[in-house]
Amino acid sequence: MPWDILLIFFVLGVIVPWRGRAKLQHLLAKPRVEPAERLSLYRSTIAFQWVATAVAAWRAWAHGFTLRQLGLAMPRRVALLIMTVLGAALIVTLQWLNLRRMGRSGVPVRRPLKALAERILPQSTRELIPFLALSVTAGLCEEFLYRGFAMAVLSRAGLPVGVVILLSSVIFGLAHLYQGRAGFVSTMVLGIFFGVSRAAFGSLVPAMVWHMGVDLVAGIAGPRYLIHRQVVTE
Repeated sequence: MPWDILLIFFVLGVIVPWRGRAKLQHLLAKPRVEPAERLSLYRSTIAFQWVATAVAAWRAWAHGFTLRQLGLAMPRRVALLIMTVLGAALIVTLQWLNLRRMGRSGVPVRRPLKALAERILPQSTRELIPFLALSVTAGLCEEFLYRGFAMAVLSRAGLPVGVVILLSSVIFGLAHLYQGRAGFVSTMVLGIFFGVSRAAFGSLVPAMVWHMGVDLVAGIAGPRYLIHRQVVTE
């Protein structure tokens, strides 16, 4: 595997998890996170993800990966769009119900999640709009990086599809290790689901839309159920 491709995998598998965990430990150590700090977190994450995506796309192009190999094609467009819309409706509903269930739960294991939500989820309209931009960015960029670029590279290396999906999902889970062990596992499982859809449909489009849906609901319903505070206008 070329050195530049290995370097990108190192960034995705080591630097990104370390960076995310360090930032969140800093925020969790504070009794309260100011709105300006959350906005700064959203902006820096958006910038980082687009830069990482641009670099990965550049190196993929340099090594001769096609749009189809990267999952950027749209075969069987009508069927693909139908599955995308139906899947999005289902995933958004399940995410909303899951957040409501967690918000109503008094189990101690939920407390770290709620503490995390208080520090990173938007708590005003002023914060919500940039968070929505972050959600769209994550859907586009993370799916390209983990299900587009990573799966294309691992497939070219000759690995079976199942192994490709699993490895890319583990790296995806590590990127969300800041959410704790439960967050790593749940994100990895979600990554497997997205990876299967990418392999089955030959396109990243469904996973991109579904990913956006999960994050958008987190930004809208998360503060309501996990922080018990209505988003207000500022």
